[in-house]
Amino acid sequence: MREIFTGLPWWVKWIAVPVMALVVFGGLIASVVGFVIGLLFKVLVFVALVGGLIYVVRKFTSSSSSRSDW
Repeated sequence: MREIFTGLPWWVKWIAVPVMALVVFGGLIASVVGFVIGLLFKVLVFVALVGGLIYVVRKFTSSSSSRSDW
């Protein structure tokens, strides 16, 4: 593989080959990145909802226990 790239100009190695790889595998890369970002967003929403639920439950349980102390 090194022998093939040795005689080529620098722009073929550093520009043309990566551009061709992006064209060929671009859809795959975009779908994987989109899936990962979507998954991270869903995890973030889930964590926020669980945190909000815990906050609301603690708020109501603390206020109901203070009412029963009266």
